[in-house]
Amino acid sequence: MLLKGKKALIFGVVNDRSIAYGIAKQFKEHGARLAFSYAVDPIKRRLDPICEELDGEFMFKCDVTSDEDIEAGVEKVKEQWGDVDILVHSIAYADREDLKGRFIDTSRKGYGVALDVSSYSLVALCRAYEQMLNPGGSVLTLSYYGAGKVVANYNAMGVAKAALEACVRYLSVDLGARGVRINSISAGPVKTMAAKGISGFSTILDKIEEKAPLHRNITIEDVGKCALYLASDLSTGTTGDVIFVDSGYNIMGV
Repeated sequence: MLLKGKKALIFGVVNDRSIAYGIAKQFKEHGARLAFSYAVDPIKRRLDPICEELDGEFMFKCDVTSDEDIEAGVEKVKEQWGDVDILVHSIAYADREDLKGRFIDTSRKGYGVALDVSSYSLVALCRAYEQMLNPGGSVLTLSYYGAGKVVANYNAMGVAKAALEACVRYLSVDLGARGVRINSISAGPVKTMAAKGISGFSTILDKIEEKAPLHRNITIEDVGKCALYLASDLSTGTTGDVIFVDSGYNIMGV
């Protein structure tokens, strides 16, 4: 077992189709101890059976736009575990109206929301849990191809993901001083709740099947296996990086 006894905090499971669920399941199969956060009570109701299924040890509320919520979560984790080995950040949000049409029409408020929830939240969580992360620990976040290339209707989220990837590079220096790694997985499109908000999403799935070297869309299991590598001692020399799990689509030209 690659993660036997490791304590993993999972931020971002919404249902059993979430990428974070696929990651948590792989972690559990390799011996990790799990705890889950939820932002609002309706998500908690969906998370309860998942926590039970994966033998999660506890759950706690954490709205990542609230410093008070983050600190309350830290106290809960400190009380339950004392320290942490793995932190998974699978959180992203943009207003629906900013995921269609022209990027130039993004509102100031919408831009701020996308950057706050999807990018700054990683910085906030790393700062809050910095002293609890054990040497040799690993932080993971989720990005997408639209961080580096223009994807129709991804708009404000593409900019937020670009900022997220930059955050990973800068955070790798700060966390590396404590022997903690941080990396991003750029996952291909998956039919998650978040993806439903992107106009023309089904067209993107069709394009992957047509153009990617593997001629298939990825699964949450594919992402979970990459996350397992990054969370385990197999990746002790890897930090500040973006690893693509997209059937090879990112390498293709015109």
